[in-house]
Amino acid sequence: MSVKNSGAKHRSRKRFGQNFLVDQHVINNIVSAIGINPADRIIEIGPGLGALTEAMLTDCQHLTVVEIDRDLADILTERHAAKPNFTLHIGDALQTDFAELTAHQPIRLVGNLPYNISTPLLFHLLSYRHLITDMFFMLQKEVVDRLAASPGNKNYGRLSVMMQYHCQVQPLFTVPPGAFEPAPKVISAVVRLVPYSCIPHKASDIEMFEQLVKTCFQQRRKTLRNSVKLLAGDATEEINKIIDLSARPETLSVADFVALSNQLNITN
Repeated sequence: MSVKNSGAKHRSRKRFGQNFLVDQHVINNIVSAIGINPADRIIEIGPGLGALTEAMLTDCQHLTVVEIDRDLADILTERHAAKPNFTLHIGDALQTDFAELTAHQPIRLVGNLPYNISTPLLFHLLSYRHLITDMFFMLQKEVVDRLAASPGNKNYGRLSVMMQYHCQVQPLFTVPPGAFEPAPKVISAVVRLVPYSCIPHKASDIEMFEQLVKTCFQQRRKTLRNSVKLLAGDATEEINKIIDLSARPETLSVADFVALSNQLNITN
């Protein structure tokens, strides 16, 4: 998350989805929501010009920022490199090994995620859920609505199911376009994601579960029978005796998808 810096001129780059946070009230709200403990190891994704970076450095002993834009990295280095609790990693968050970055220590993640990579980045971060205490992200409000959606809601889909399988999803507050420079054309929102230490509804085969959810929502207007047939073949009717396959994907809860996945695993 980022703010204007009177000492540094930087033109926002569309290819990196840069919208710099300039509203101090919003910055304060985010820092308050995070509730930093001095011993926390925090990674900030996309610090930009460092508004939130600067606010967190006063409270946190270990802050690593991941920035892809080398011009911004130079500005951050000039401002913060002398601080012992600041580390800069130049690179693409989508390609970053977050376990290696923090020597496999527990981490908290914070970021103003670019709209164009937010969904693939969220899936990438799930790979490190065993190390993540929680995540605080600024996202397009539409994405937060999808993360938190319930079955039957128009926003409910693959992202909802997969994130809710792995995490508690806690929408916090919305942020208007005027809080950024340049102002985006959409409303943003801050969400907290807390990976489960013990998953409430456990899939016996996570790859089968992921494939089922992906296949079902690729054909979300069709009944489950169509998707299950692609995965179960001749065993489809046997599964239909246990689970009603005439329903549509958006009506199933996370627990329902797990049950169906586990049944597919048994049948196969």
